[in-house]
Formats: sequence, C-alpha cells, structure tokens
Amino acid sequence: MDRFVANYTLRLDSKGRVSIPAPYRSILGRDGFDGLYCYPALDRPAIDAGGNALMAEIEALIARYAPFSEAREQFAIALYGTSETLKTDGEGRMILSDTLKAHAGITDAVAFVGLGHKFQIWEPKRFASQLAEATDQVRELRKQLGSQSTAPGARE
Repeated sequence: MDRFVANYTLRLDSKGRVSIPAPYRSILGRDGFDGLYCYPALDRPAIDAGGNALMAEIEALIARYAPFSEAREQFAIALYGTSETLKTDGEGRMILSDTLKAHAGITDAVAFVGLGHKFQIWEPKRFASQLAEATDQVRELRKQLGSQSTAPGARE
C-alpha cells in the first residue's frame, strides 16, 4: 500500500505556488484523485492533505456516529466544512488559500510531512519544533515500553 513518508521543505514561488514533492504526486496519482483535499489540522498549526484515501478515512470516522447525532454533525462541520479541494497544474504545483496559510503560519516556504495515509503541510520552523518535541516524546514512550517488558530475551 502506498504511504506518504519523509519530509520535504520547498519555497513558494513569486505567484504563491509550491510544487508537491514528486513521491507524493505519484501516490496521489495512483490514488485516483485529480487534485488534493486539504483542511486545517484540528490540533496543530498545520494543514492535513491527501487524496481519496484521506477522504475515505474521514467518511469512515463520521459514519461511526448515528445519522443526525451531535457528534456526527460536529465532525462533519470540522472536517467537511473546512476542507478545500485544491487543483494542481501540469507541473504538480498548487496554491494554498489564504485561510490555510494563515492557519499554519505559512509565508514563503512549506514543509511537506508524510504521515502514512495523509501528509501535513507546515511552516518549516514550526515543523522543526514539532519534530523535536515528537522525537523527545517517542524516546520517553520507548523507555516506558521497554521497562514494561517482562518477556524473556526482550530488548530495549
């Protein structure tokens, strides 16, 4: 299965366009969607982005709640209501809306960050800070998991 991995930092051109990294374009192409779904990440100053696989995940999440329930309506508002469908040009470039750029604090460069089924678009300095924080947290979690292991021959 195709996954978005790695991170890439690219500059916006004078017209505000940025090229989607070639490996990401390839995955989106195989996904079968001609464009890009984007919405402000709910819990980070970043933009969630992807193709049909991301939209299918959103639809599955929303479908877990009863029709017309408050939870279902809230998820739909937060995810569908803020989503944008961006088009790419023949060279794989896109233009982020002012709303998306403002949410992420993007001015002249972006960091594309693979998260498996989707990717995020960050302001590069914010991403560097988030990556350092995430790395520290994962190291601490790894230590905790290692200390909980009681299996003979378990490695830390």
